[in-house]
Amino acid sequence: MKILVYGAGPFGSLFSQRLTEAGHDVYLLARGKRLDDLKEHGVVIEDQTTGVKTETRVPVVDELNESDHYDLVIVTMRKNQAIKILPVLAANKKVPTFLFMMNNAEGQKRLVEAVGKSRVLIGFPLPGGGRDGHVMRMISVNKRKKWTMPIGEVDGRITERTREIARVLGSMRGYKIQIRRDMDDWLKCHVGLLIPALVPMMYATKLDLERTARTRDALVLGTRGLKESLRALRRAGVKLRPSAIKLFLYIPEPLMFVILRKIVRWDAMEGAVDHLRAAQDEMVHLREEFFSLIKTGGERTPVLGKLQQYFNPETPPIPDGSSKIPLNWKGVWLPLLLVIALVVLIILLV
Repeated sequence: MKILVYGAGPFGSLFSQRLTEAGHDVYLLARGKRLDDLKEHGVVIEDQTTGVKTETRVPVVDELNESDHYDLVIVTMRKNQAIKILPVLAANKKVPTFLFMMNNAEGQKRLVEAVGKSRVLIGFPLPGGGRDGHVMRMISVNKRKKWTMPIGEVDGRITERTREIARVLGSMRGYKIQIRRDMDDWLKCHVGLLIPALVPMMYATKLDLERTARTRDALVLGTRGLKESLRALRRAGVKLRPSAIKLFLYIPEPLMFVILRKIVRWDAMEGAVDHLRAAQDEMVHLREEFFSLIKTGGERTPVLGKLQQYFNPETPPIPDGSSKIPLNWKGVWLPLLLVIALVVLIILLV
């Protein structure tokens, strides 16, 4: 396939490298300093775990013209940037498929109206990374640590086009492709899981993972905000996808607190912090999309409301190690009493 990767950030760089490696005819679109870096150094990817760097020469272009033909254009840009290039994409009538790989809580109407439903495919890029000069530092993606990346049609159908693009993406080393019928709901839930609660939780602790882990108040607010977010999505008519995230609604707060504290200590979170530091404009944009989405459901979200102040860098952070907010043990005592009763019964019977 002749492929244009529109956007030369971490994901666009990695995809262009892996697709070139798989034998496709790949071009990478970049501008300004990034274009100069690519011409000088090529695509340079550093594995965050091993520190190993790979360099790949990929042809670079600085625009998509109306007459340019590609079999596939993969848009790997922040949502607030991607919507600005829609007129450019719409002007080109020769490209049969635009695959938008990005966060999106707004839905697909804007994309469809711009380039046509038959030319829109949606998905989400994984796993994550950040930029260090001309080097893209990415979470490991290799044969031993494969990532499952979701894509799907706007209307949920599975077509021959969907399967063909899945085969192309699946040719990238380290990736398995999952075709989903519920990609729109999946994307809305992904934003809901992260943006309104966990992102401001991180900003409230100055993007310091160790500080987040030892600041109970931030984790409690993040836990409660996450539950509010999922309830609000459900009230707004969004199907919670993947279905497993429904469990977060029922896990008692103390256990959710422990889970969240472990999550912020994952190595993969370093890449997330790099993105949050570089892309606060996107975070704010997605936050607005989320609250616009849930407005129709009428769910009250007081904790989310409190967390939103931390999107403002001038808001004082939560004090390091603060633990003034008590955990809510509701939902824990009954199961615990049942376990104790069961243990006592077993002892008596024995």
